[in-house]
Amino acid sequence: MKVDLHNHTVLCNHATGTVAEYVEAAIGCKTEYFGFSDHAPMHFDPKYRMHFDQMEVYESWIKEAQERYAKDITVLLGYEIDYLPGYMDESVWGRKCDYLIGSVHFIDDWGFDNPEFIGRYEGADIDDIYRRYFALIETMASSGKFDIVGHLDLLKVFKFLPTKDIRILAEGALKAIKKANMTIEINVSGYRKPIEEAYPSPLLLESISELEIPITFGSDAHCKEQVGMYSRETEALARSVGYSQCALYRQRDREMIKF
Repeated sequence: MKVDLHNHTVLCNHATGTVAEYVEAAIGCKTEYFGFSDHAPMHFDPKYRMHFDQMEVYESWIKEAQERYAKDITVLLGYEIDYLPGYMDESVWGRKCDYLIGSVHFIDDWGFDNPEFIGRYEGADIDDIYRRYFALIETMASSGKFDIVGHLDLLKVFKFLPTKDIRILAEGALKAIKKANMTIEINVSGYRKPIEEAYPSPLLLESISELEIPITFGSDAHCKEQVGMYSRETEALARSVGYSQCALYRQRDREMIKF
């Protein structure tokens, strides 16, 4: 991937490896723009994110990498922020960074992509869960606080799929994303999960293309070995629905480049 904006560090407590190892892996993959977007702190689920007093450390690590590898690659600084009403902290919004990824990992208090809580799918109305999920994506986009939508259809991770057409279920969310002038990432981590396909699905990506919503790419790497995985498949997927450019951000301003 020429552009890879979604990657993590050990500060999220569920990743391994150093910042340098990730950057060097990206250089080896011939990535030109590599972004870190670790899980921003909030007063919920602290086990899987950095603490508030670690933001300075995180930013210093990325800035050090920017200087150290400037001749070989452009390193970018971002945050992945969970959209969870009532728990997001204003101290995160004011950080100076290149971009903010907005992601939904929770429906109320349920971390639906965490295998610890997979049992809650059993007996549930899957179509209704998808409606609730995409309603959160819609309100997240409408907030105007984010640049990129993270792993748009993450809810499919364990292969619990709706009976209704996913394009219909996601229609309101996609319209809100378009209105907010956001970018949608093609996140390859789904290839490493039970669903075995990228987020978003090819069907959703067709709708995204029809709406002319910009895309970008993310390994969502939690170890150096995951950096750049499935690059060819992912860029081919984007091209199959008509994309030839992707987005990157510097200081919250979007640029489009050919891939």
